[in-house]
Parts: sequence; C-alpha cells; structure tokens
Amino acid sequence: MKQSLDFKFQYADENGNETYLGLSEDDFNTNPFSRYAASNNDKMTTDHTQYMLTHHLGFSKNLTLTTTFYRNNFARNWYKLNDITFEGDQQKISNILGDPTNYSDHFSIVNGTVNSSADAIAVKANNRSYYAQGMQTKLDYHWYTENLFHDLELGFRYHYDEEDRFQWIDKYSISNTGVLTETTAGVPGTDANRISSAKAFASYITYKLKYQNWTFTPGVRYEDILLERKDFGKNDITRSGSDLNERENSVAIFIPGMGANYKFNNDLSLFGGIHKGFSPPGNKEDEKAEESINYELGTRFSLGKLKGEFVGFYNDYSNLLGSDIAATGGTGSLDQFNAGAVKVNGIELLLNYNMTSEAARFSFPMSLGYTFTNTEFLNSFGSDDGLWGEVQSGDELPYIARHQFNTSISLEHAKFELNLSGRLNGAFKTEASADAVNTANGITSNFIIDFVGKYHVTKTLSLSAKIINVLDETYAVAKVPAGLRPGHPFGIYGGLDFRF
Repeated sequence: MKQSLDFKFQYADENGNETYLGLSEDDFNTNPFSRYAASNNDKMTTDHTQYMLTHHLGFSKNLTLTTTFYRNNFARNWYKLNDITFEGDQQKISNILGDPTNYSDHFSIVNGTVNSSADAIAVKANNRSYYAQGMQTKLDYHWYTENLFHDLELGFRYHYDEEDRFQWIDKYSISNTGVLTETTAGVPGTDANRISSAKAFASYITYKLKYQNWTFTPGVRYEDILLERKDFGKNDITRSGSDLNERENSVAIFIPGMGANYKFNNDLSLFGGIHKGFSPPGNKEDEKAEESINYELGTRFSLGKLKGEFVGFYNDYSNLLGSDIAATGGTGSLDQFNAGAVKVNGIELLLNYNMTSEAARFSFPMSLGYTFTNTEFLNSFGSDDGLWGEVQSGDELPYIARHQFNTSISLEHAKFELNLSGRLNGAFKTEASADAVNTANGITSNFIIDFVGKYHVTKTLSLSAKIINVLDETYAVAKVPAGLRPGHPFGIYGGLDFRF
C-alpha cells in the first residue's frame, strides 16, 4: 500500500508599532498618516509556532485515508492606549475619538497638547497566550457502477483550544511636548486573569453522485462543542482559586447541505445549493449559536473567448451573533450577544476574456467582477458595541458595501507577466442605520489601482515587483476601533521566488 508521511514546522514573530488609536475627522483630512502622541508606546509583539504531521495511506486507487495531528502555539502582548482620565472622568478612546468636541479636554491629552495629571493615560498590556491542538482523519472512497460515479467522504476531528489572559494596565502622564512618563506600574494579572477553552468533536459525511449531466452533492456535519471559562479574578494573580468564577456553555448540532449541478454542454452549466450555516456561541450560559439557511443559484458559461459566472445568493439568519470586542469599539469583554434575524442577499458576476488565441506567444487576458450585497436587520435591539449600537428593524449591517467592483488587464509571456488591476470599494455604513451613506455614518467609496510584474530569470528563479495604490489615493477604510483609519498609501514591494 502506498504511504507517505509529511511534517510541517512554521515559526513567525512580530514586533509592530501598531495602535488601536485612529484620528479625528479634521486631523484625518489634514494628515491621514499621523499618530497622536498618547499612542507613542503602543506596540504589538507576537510569537507563533506550528507543528503538523500528516499520514497518507492509499489502500487502493479508490480508497485513501488521510490523518493529521496538529499543534499551534501563539503568544502576544499588544501594549496599547486604552482610556483617558480627566478630572476623575474616565473615557474609552473610542468615545473620545467619536466625539472629540464634547471630550475636548480628554482629546487634548490624547494628542499631547497639554500637560496632564499623573495616571491620566491608561495603557493596557493585552497579554495573552493561545494554543490549539487536535487530530483529524478523512476516508475517501470512490467507485463506478455502470453509468454512475460515486464518491463518499467521511471525516472526524477532535480539537481542543485554550486562551490564557494575564493582563495589566500601566498609567502615564503626558507633557505638551508629547513625552509619556510612567507614573504607576500595573501588576500583571490585575486587569484580566482568566482561561477560556473549548473541546470540540466534529464529524461529516458527503456523497457525490454523477449521472449523465447531473451532479448531486448532499452532506451533513455534526458538531459537539463544550466551551468553558475559569476567571481567577483580578485579586488572585497567583491563581490559587480563592476567587474563582466558572461558567460553561455547550452546543450540539447537525448541519446539512445539498448542492447540485446540471451541465447542458461544455459551454453552459447551472448550479445551486441549500446549506445550513452555523457559528458557535461563546462560553456564557444560554448564549445561542449563530444559525442561517443559505441559498445560491447560478450559471457558468462560455461564449467563444468569453467565460463567466453569474450567481444569486440569499442568506437567511435566524440568529446573527455579535461580539463585544474592543476592536469594534466595544468594551472588550468578548461576550457575544444575539442580534436576531437578518437577511443578506445579492448577486455576483465574474467575466474573463482573452484577446489572443491559445497558440499565441503572448496572452492578453482581461477580467471583470462585480458584487451587489443587500443587508437588513429584521428586528430591533441594543448593544454596548460601537459597531452595532442601537439597532432598529430595517437598518443595514455596518461594514458591508452594497457595491464592489474589480477589473484587471494582463500581458503574459513565457518570460514575464504584467498585470494592472483596479478595485472599487463601495461606500458602506460604519453604524447600523437605514439612512443613506454619508461621512457622518459611513465611509465613502474609493477606486484603487495596483500593478504587479514578474520576470522569470530561469525555470527555477523569478523576480517580482508590486506597486500598491499606483495613484497614491488617500482614503479611509474604517472608523473603528477608535477614529478614522487610512488605507494603504503608495508602496513598492519586491520579491524572489525560487523553486527546486
């Protein structure tokens, strides 16, 4: 029997001067790539390792078994500005940047134009470590009976993951020259001191049946997840268990789906599917899972040199989940909340056209893609997360553009490749609302052009270059976590690709 054993190891670390702090609208319009003085010490440090061992076993041409064991370790400390206190009034940076006029005294501390009092600036050490491990195995068997083709796939996975939070807050003052001075050192474990974990078993079976021009692919997946949290409290940094608070939540669910395809001829096919969507809840008792029923219907076609795909989709969420995370302007508790019923529907169009023949020395392909997405909350609710806020039935989901468009044109040769591409990022809301998009409630659209070139020096060595944002357009991409954030400016990247 044919067998193989693969081992994969990966290591990566990062030291990035990144912050949650954005800019006010006035300062963004003046200099979108500036940073406020209060974020001078903000830094992300990470360390990541991954191990994977995969065994392939071929019993025959029709029957194979693949088993993988994996372990991921990830540690990070994001040391970043969290809140500002002025005369006893403590405010999150998302509140301050959301209304710098009413919080003008706090904002002056943020931008370093005043001398603050001691402990005015709180910088949180979001110190966490994660690991995930498990094993998964997949059995694949395919066979023929007369004019039928069958493919049966059966899989199992056992998974465990854990997040360990051991955080603290240091306090600083700032001078009107923008210099930060530590005034109170925090004690590790006194901000967050808890371990969250999940044990999960998953299994699935899919069956593909081909008969003449038809292909049917039914399948079902089973998930059984136990989520737990042990909170040792801010006063028990040795984790003796004297102030331990525990909670757990569980979910078990079957997730069915069905896809079908009919091929009229080599130039035209019709496909569709109905699938149940699922996302697990958090570890808070009685939190519900995210569930939806997702439909799609589309066609793939070829008209001479023109090839394309057109798809319509409808996602019916009976319960959309939101998370209270600092990255979206929330409190950072990570607790999830039930956002209720939501519908998402739209269309996608993709066209590809090659102006030259297959036998030509040069290839001149062009592509065009467009997506229209319509979203709507079907019920009203309130949350502490700045991304959601007070939601009314009929509001659109934030951070989903109604219109997205991309196009590219390329020149390809055996020795080189040149590609010019453009993408339209449509306007979108930054808060749930039914109003038209404007600068107060959203981000306006932008069109960005990129260029990529590659030269094949030999069969094994290639040189590449990429220009991001060729026209150096200035544009905003988000208003979270705290203030406006710019998109990538003009940039040039180079690389080597060596194969052996």
